[in-house]
Amino acid sequence: MMKRLLIPTRLRLECLRKNSIAAEAAASPPHVPVLCDTAIEYLQPVAGGTYFDMTFGAGGHTRRLLEKCPEAKIYALDRDPVAHKLAKEMSESEEYKGRVIPLLGKFSDIPKLFQEHGLAKHSVDGMLFDFGCSSMQFDEAERGFAISKDGPLDMRMDGGLSEGVTAADVLAHVEEGDLAKILRYYGEEKAAKKIARGLIDARKSLVKIQTTWQLADIVEDILGSGPRRDKLQRPSHSATKTFQALRIFVNNELNEINYGMVLANEILRSEGRLVTITFHSLEDTIVKRHINGNVQAGAANALPLKYSSHFAIDDPEVLESLTQSNWMQLHRHVIVPDAEEVAKNTRSRSAKLRAAVKIN
Repeated sequence: MMKRLLIPTRLRLECLRKNSIAAEAAASPPHVPVLCDTAIEYLQPVAGGTYFDMTFGAGGHTRRLLEKCPEAKIYALDRDPVAHKLAKEMSESEEYKGRVIPLLGKFSDIPKLFQEHGLAKHSVDGMLFDFGCSSMQFDEAERGFAISKDGPLDMRMDGGLSEGVTAADVLAHVEEGDLAKILRYYGEEKAAKKIARGLIDARKSLVKIQTTWQLADIVEDILGSGPRRDKLQRPSHSATKTFQALRIFVNNELNEINYGMVLANEILRSEGRLVTITFHSLEDTIVKRHINGNVQAGAANALPLKYSSHFAIDDPEVLESLTQSNWMQLHRHVIVPDAEEVAKNTRSRSAKLRAAVKIN
């Protein structure tokens, strides 16, 4: 019965993938940094300043910062080994030698990396976060992030360096109730219970969900509701929120973002600058809460994380410092890409930039 249902779905999905890939190739060159000029403008780099690019990716923001201020020094962090390799190559080039220091790790690895590099608290002039996945990760089928490309259902941003679980591992072992919570909280999926029940039923029928196309096909069959639209009324595949939820869960993204914002308060000097770029409401909400001093213990995570470690903030002094705003936002309204940037890079459509200065 399952195979008979999946055949027409796969044909529909193939058509969607071809159209999606063609549209992206025409409208979205790979690895284009989002809101790049605006981000550097708000960082206001100064000669001799020290900056952290907390999500190096392909290095677009770092390059632009060094073009603006050649005398700056940038610590380039990324958990993705491919991005780290690019940062190392950049640091070894004649043009950037001595100005870029590549770091491999997550936000929660920063305290250890700080010690290794002899950095002190409250010593950094600016920090830039470009949250979410990079286009490099979505464009490589073997990474398992994209619905439009068939590959192993992996989704680990670090490529398995930490030996963490894959999305396929989660689906193979998670309980139905926990899966529904993951889909509802991390994917904001209204049909979370229905999808969770269907995926567990598939597992009980000895269906191993191990590839991106398998998962996309099964979720589409479970919902059977045809094409969806996202919050911006863009056409969206019915499994998009499921993919988002699993990716966020596997990479512990919200806790890492929450901790990254804690670190920004600990690392930046007085009057140091913070710039964040988010791509969905879950990320943006965490940033807003920190900037406004509206942070609660455990606010970044509503789940018992059975399959992923997480950082718990339980230091009373740190918690107390988070309940009052140490930031002054540098603009009145959230900043979004203009029509020209969206036309050149469709992946920038949902981006939101916030910039603040540390005031204590």
